[in-house]
Amino acid sequence: MNRASVLRVGIGILGVILLAALPLLNLRIPGVLPGATYEPGTLQLLALCLLIAGLALSYHVLFGLAGLLSFGHALYFAAGLYGLAIALRHWQMSLVSAALLVFVGATLLALIVGAVSLRVSGISFAMVTLAFAQAGSVLVARNPGGLTGGEEGLGLDITNIPESFVGVVNTRNLYWISLAIAIAVFALVTWFERSRAGHVAAATRENELRVRVIGMQPYLVRLLAFVTAGSLAGIVGMAYLLVQNGAQARATSADFTLTLLVMVVLGGVGSRWGAVIGGVVYTLLDQRLTALAGGEFIQSLPAILRVPLSQPLFLLGTLFILVVLFLPGGITGTVARLRSGGSVARARATLEQAGGAESDGMEVEAR
Repeated sequence: MNRASVLRVGIGILGVILLAALPLLNLRIPGVLPGATYEPGTLQLLALCLLIAGLALSYHVLFGLAGLLSFGHALYFAAGLYGLAIALRHWQMSLVSAALLVFVGATLLALIVGAVSLRVSGISFAMVTLAFAQAGSVLVARNPGGLTGGEEGLGLDITNIPESFVGVVNTRNLYWISLAIAIAVFALVTWFERSRAGHVAAATRENELRVRVIGMQPYLVRLLAFVTAGSLAGIVGMAYLLVQNGAQARATSADFTLTLLVMVVLGGVGSRWGAVIGGVVYTLLDQRLTALAGGEFIQSLPAILRVPLSQPLFLLGTLFILVVLFLPGGITGTVARLRSGGSVARARATLEQAGGAESDGMEVEAR
């Protein structure tokens, strides 16, 4: 490993240690966090940020790496969310057994949907994935057999859940679980990107014909990326159930997948850290803008301003438009451009100094 790689690994380890220690610290960030980092409300928000970042990473595998614009990624997240809730409540399974069963189910669901959807490409692929997601949303809303709870959602049955994961006093344990899952998802996505399949998926995104010419099979590689993304989304969905203490029908909607797309674009398409940053920033903004929209200042404005500004989605949509217009590479892309610009400026200054020194030397020799 070179010096830069060692430095990145060291920074990553320090970051993980700091995140793991947050429930034991009294850190406050006014305007961002609702309270100190050891308080249950703050820990639940941070756990939610970590899980949404993991979910955005799973969508990054589809959109950022393989170049597949899916409008149905929420289906696999919902499969993990509702699958675990149903297994715990209606089938009275243990947490570990239910989690394993739901993981296999979410993976098979992604395999079946991917095998069908990837027969087409482009906008047709997006529409097919949307159709599958809408079918799942209808099933949840119609509440077949009383399994899903319909529009009201499905609460978490804590009968077979360990006591260390239940109650406000154990929020820190749920936070640590969320952190572990986010780290595991990041590691798996990194491994997949650097594997042969990941390189072929990226090459297929750039030029599918060339990949076919050299004897590769783009369909199988894309299917592997699709199943990997769906499996990771299912894992995040199961953890989300524990943190949120229930399943909500919104998790099955196509709007939720569009939200994931916004996160990836906000952070920077094609970047793992972009997906993480986009997920965290979007979640924090969604939570804090909701509180801001109900504040006295917004409510005191004239109706023409109060109505749009009291809607968090309006504010988030405006922010997304501004990012697309003025920060086309997202947050990470902008940072990279600034760093490269600084590097170019330093290199140019070095060359100018070298040139000036050389000119001075030539003048001395001439004399």
